[in-house]
Amino acid sequence: MSTTDETRTARPAGRPRSAKAEKAIIEATLDLIGESVSLSELTIEAVAARAGVGKTTIYRRWSNKEDLVVDALATLKAPPPPLVAPTVRENLVVYLEMLERESGDVRSRCVMNIAMNEADRHPHLVARIRQAAIRPRQEALAALLRRGVESGELRADLDVPVAMAMVVGTMMWYVKSAGFGEGGEHSEDVVGRVLDHLMAGLAPR
Repeated sequence: MSTTDETRTARPAGRPRSAKAEKAIIEATLDLIGESVSLSELTIEAVAARAGVGKTTIYRRWSNKEDLVVDALATLKAPPPPLVAPTVRENLVVYLEMLERESGDVRSRCVMNIAMNEADRHPHLVARIRQAAIRPRQEALAALLRRGVESGELRADLDVPVAMAMVVGTMMWYVKSAGFGEGGEHSEDVVGRVLDHLMAGLAPR
């Protein structure tokens, strides 16, 4: 039975892994995705050609394209910074500044674009990407908001999922739609203004 690039099983390692080769493969995958190559159009052959390696080098490390894409995109989303400041507001500043930095990076935006636009065509792959790259951020933010409720900094009847959507959605809209960075505004000014309005709704009445 023949196999394709998408279904081929992993091959046992024939020699020690090369960190340089792995980095080149990851970089090539991200470059191609960043160049608007859809997940369906992305091929192992194209990645190998861009990375300057053979397909067998890729298959020694990843059993299929899906595993490679998940690992590549996960590298763009480092674990969220520790949210250990004394107040909820200070921690939200850290969180929103992280979102602002990443939103300015073309590659980092790929994760959200794929998560939002490819789910119908690649539901299993998108679910894995969300689990690896997005879920840790969501869990950290949810835990912060719950701590704020417990400490009395946030309203007792806070709907945590809705509050998360408010925090992330407001910042992402501002960065993407309001021309942030084009009018000379500093990120700390934007984050502070966003939080002033958010906290007015999240704080106890």
